[in-house]
Amino acid sequence: MKTLKTTLLAALALCLLSWHLPTNATAAKRPPNFVIIFADDLGYADIGSFGAQGYQTPNLDRMAREGVRLTDFYVAQAVCSASRTALLTGCYSNRVGILGALNHNAQQGINANEMLIPEVLKQPSLGRSYASAIFGKWHLGHHPQFLPTHNGFDEYFGLPYSNDMWPKNPEAAGLNYPDLPLYENDKIIQRDPDQTQLTTWYTEHAVSFIERHKTQPFFLYVPHSMPHVPLFVSEKFKGKSGGGLYGDVIAEIDWSVGQILAALKRSQLDNDTLVIFTSDNGPWRLYGDHGGSAGPLRGYKGTMFEGGVREPFIARWPGHIKAGSVNHTPAMTIDLLPTLARLAGTAAPTDRIIDGRDIWPMLSGKAGAQPPHEALYFYWGRELQAVRSGNWKLHLPHPYVEHVPANGGARGKVVSKQLELALYDLAKDVGETTNVAAQNPAVVKRLLDYAEQARADLGDTLTDREGKNVRPAGRLSTAAK
Repeated sequence: MKTLKTTLLAALALCLLSWHLPTNATAAKRPPNFVIIFADDLGYADIGSFGAQGYQTPNLDRMAREGVRLTDFYVAQAVCSASRTALLTGCYSNRVGILGALNHNAQQGINANEMLIPEVLKQPSLGRSYASAIFGKWHLGHHPQFLPTHNGFDEYFGLPYSNDMWPKNPEAAGLNYPDLPLYENDKIIQRDPDQTQLTTWYTEHAVSFIERHKTQPFFLYVPHSMPHVPLFVSEKFKGKSGGGLYGDVIAEIDWSVGQILAALKRSQLDNDTLVIFTSDNGPWRLYGDHGGSAGPLRGYKGTMFEGGVREPFIARWPGHIKAGSVNHTPAMTIDLLPTLARLAGTAAPTDRIIDGRDIWPMLSGKAGAQPPHEALYFYWGRELQAVRSGNWKLHLPHPYVEHVPANGGARGKVVSKQLELALYDLAKDVGETTNVAAQNPAVVKRLLDYAEQARADLGDTLTDREGKNVRPAGRLSTAAK
């Protein structure tokens, strides 16, 4: 009897271990689903669990209570196309040649040779293929060969670039923007769509996709067009948040998160699905009350200060991620591809450089989990502007801009500035206010060594360096997949 009891207890312990810390073997038995919800220009302090004030985000707050918050989570660049490229390829955007924010005149896009998350999840080695969809803003190229359905996604509904890239933009004089196109798969189904319905439409497509694919593993990517200006919200949320138009827009995104979580629960997929929420860059403070808040962080979209590149991050997976946990280890969007690959039972591509690292030990709260990176690099375009290692962040001498915001949807003014070499201890000075470079020469030297490694690898126009491991973006002359 004692032997039987001991055997049963051992089996139960093994079962619980497998449940909380998935291995490739358990992932193969029941492949997890993945949902990434990606806001546009959402500030660090724009949701409740990261300090939002004046409006409520109950569904995102619930995600935080039931999952893990990463307080030091970054994007690779504080601008649309570069940020999204890094997320989907697991690489610094400089490595794969996508910079800035591609518009309707762009002749380049994602290279057909790059492997995006949905393509990694379709590898023959898995023995099964993940269904995949994107409902929202793409921004990796708008020509047919660059569209999502030519780059691993089975379904696409949304905008090919930012919602302000249209003739009604008061700053668009001379740019000759066409009417904003709304795509379904490879076809434009509307021009100048009703933007008050975008968040609702994306959400309805996401819920339908979950319900249609509940019997097979799937990857669902929901990159919202909001709260990028111009702000639009449906009638069901207009004037309801108590936080002005911006608060209404965030409340509708929060509702969307709730709809996706409810669909997972109805489909009995709650415990089989990792859901991640974050944003592509910090708030666009040029627009004042139509832009968000970075809270205690310095900077905003377009700068490599913390407010430009540090984003709120929540991950939820009941039974696998400890509820209410918090992790302060630095990580980046480039880490999501190798993490999802590992959980699916495969691996990131090994025939090319992938900059991201598997951060499942961090997300799952594994004891003794090591930081995934010795250093993280922050580029603006091809300029290497900052390096973070541990709690230290070194800004290399570079130009930057200060925003003088306007309100009511009007664009403010930009003031050009120059930053000299500056070291900040983010553990004590998250607002990057006090330069301590002179007091810490050894730290400065160590981070400069990291910077030199990045320059050799990825290049740096500030020091006139060419990177030796940079891959080209796709061009119109490149053969499509």
